[in-house]
Amino acid sequence: MRKNRPSSGKFDVTARSPDRTVSVEYSGVWGDYDFTMLKLFRRSCAVPGLIACLITISRAQQPAPQPADDYVRTHYTKYEYRIPMRDGKRLFTAVYVPKDATGGPYPFLMDRTPYNVGPYGEDRYPQRLGPSEEFEKAGYIFVYQDVRGRWMSEGDFQEMRPHIDNKKSPQDVDDASDTYDTIDFLLKHVANNNGKVGIWGISYPGFYTSASIIDSHPALVAASPQAPMTDLFMGDDGYHGGAFMLSANFGFYVSFHPQTEPQTPQPTTPFSFGTPDSYKFYLQAGNVANLDKLYLKGSNWLFNDQVTHNTYDAYWQARDLSRHMKNVKCAVLVVGGWYDAEDLSGPFKTFHAINKFNPDTPATLVEGPWVHGGWARTDGSHLGDMQFNSKTAEYFRANIQFPFFEHYLKGKGATQPKAVVFETGTNVWRTLDDWPPKPAAAKTLYFHAGGKLSFDPPAEPKGVDEYVSDPNHPVPFVGYTTDTVPQRYMVDDQRFASYRPDVLVYQTDPLDEDVTIAGPISPKLKIASSGTDSDFVVKLIDVYPDNYPDAEGTAAGNKRITDAPPLHMGGYEELLRGEPFRAKFRNSWEKPEPLVPGKETDINFTMPDLYHTFRRGHRIMVQVQSSWFPLTDRNPQTFTDIPNARAEEFRSATEQVFHQKDAASGVEVMVMP
Repeated sequence: MRKNRPSSGKFDVTARSPDRTVSVEYSGVWGDYDFTMLKLFRRSCAVPGLIACLITISRAQQPAPQPADDYVRTHYTKYEYRIPMRDGKRLFTAVYVPKDATGGPYPFLMDRTPYNVGPYGEDRYPQRLGPSEEFEKAGYIFVYQDVRGRWMSEGDFQEMRPHIDNKKSPQDVDDASDTYDTIDFLLKHVANNNGKVGIWGISYPGFYTSASIIDSHPALVAASPQAPMTDLFMGDDGYHGGAFMLSANFGFYVSFHPQTEPQTPQPTTPFSFGTPDSYKFYLQAGNVANLDKLYLKGSNWLFNDQVTHNTYDAYWQARDLSRHMKNVKCAVLVVGGWYDAEDLSGPFKTFHAINKFNPDTPATLVEGPWVHGGWARTDGSHLGDMQFNSKTAEYFRANIQFPFFEHYLKGKGATQPKAVVFETGTNVWRTLDDWPPKPAAAKTLYFHAGGKLSFDPPAEPKGVDEYVSDPNHPVPFVGYTTDTVPQRYMVDDQRFASYRPDVLVYQTDPLDEDVTIAGPISPKLKIASSGTDSDFVVKLIDVYPDNYPDAEGTAAGNKRITDAPPLHMGGYEELLRGEPFRAKFRNSWEKPEPLVPGKETDINFTMPDLYHTFRRGHRIMVQVQSSWFPLTDRNPQTFTDIPNARAEEFRSATEQVFHQKDAASGVEVMVMP
């Protein structure tokens, strides 16, 4: 046993010799990759599929067998610290130091998380360390920390704790100051370090990574915020286009609870939804406020904060980290997935904010064909029915992420280009000087009569399509029964929606040549509604040729199908981007306004970036609808307080979309030459 004491404050540590094999509840890495599934999903682990996800998490809390080689225990010594912050609170931190002292000095590689850094106890070891397997044997001191107010750390937890630009006293703390104080302590109390620190994290830990690099400690030289939560109201986990991401959020908060004191994770009983059909569950629940009244019963103020702050008010604005990304001195590798259902916007906002406020700071954007955190836990070869023809995630881990930290923490190898992005459709990696690429030019895909779509503006003096939207029979977001928000929905076949009378469909003729788009996607609609509020969901889709070949072995024209139906790729409508927009926010995110029934109105918004090639012979399709359930909450189509809307306020509305010379509707895309 030994005790280390910092230069100031109270501090106790007990170190034990790791002389026996002990099973693992779940490690800092599993806690951030198995538990991150809760927020690697943050809210993608949705109802009622959260049952399965929570069972996974619950199982992760049970002791698990050590791997046969027990590499971590054999090669690392674990220390547990309660590191004092400037305001006197202590944060629980697990540190893994290589036993081979001759290979040092070593750099630190840190992960800060709200999902626990277990297994707790200095004689208990995780199954793996670091962002990927490349790091374990490369010589790093790994650091895992419970953030303020979570698990074994003291203090009060705040959802995305607001950053304080001007700290006036030791009581002015945020995640930048907590990381600074942690690094300062580690440098002084952990032997055989080389004075350099790196940090990484996915999703919520990605937020903590972004926060850590603002006014950071001089020793922090490399950071990789991955799928960072950046602005929860503006396109990350909470709201998209002003619409509440219903299923994912409720699914997250039935298990992510506030804490009142330090504690270790205990086995939990999963919340029961009573049905494997999330569409049915949420429809029967009624309005969003009923979810608290019927199920949470006031037990989780974190969920209620999400629901009650349903405009872009001071609560959300204070939590927009992108506006604070100043004085960033370390190199940054921002990572995201084209098909991230949770934090698709965060990487772009973080990357652009760093470039705007810190033009001399080396920053690289990486975007691959991945779901939320998929680059860390899959091989990245496919998603749903889409094949990418290579193991893109393995490539990223070995050839981008590992060399990045090796370069800045150890002085090995070369720097990364400004942007490394995967072009879907052609399935190739591209290195670029900037993102979006400078040659990309804005062009609009216009709606025309008869469901036509083209780059030519409409010339007709009159043109309008309409549909009736019924919030009591909303359009589902997938064409199959699901008990969750399946991550594959981001590329799912949309033929089921094309057949509905409450979905407008526009598509081009088969393309004569490839069309590549690179950058944000911006719907520009001219609409009118019989209601005083409505949502407009716009989806950009790649339609495969009718004669596109099926996978080898697929049954064709054979009536003797007795198992799962075969997948036919001919005519497949691959979702590329889909976003809702709540019409009451058309003029202001802070002060919503009702629609005037029957009055022509502009609906303009921007969807997250994409890098995709529509191949020759394919078609480009756009779908427009007014519900996307239960991915988003239902708009009652009455201007009201939506979370508390009464049953009689949910009314059908006739929605009109104009496509005429003086009122053209379409979708602006950035087209590569």
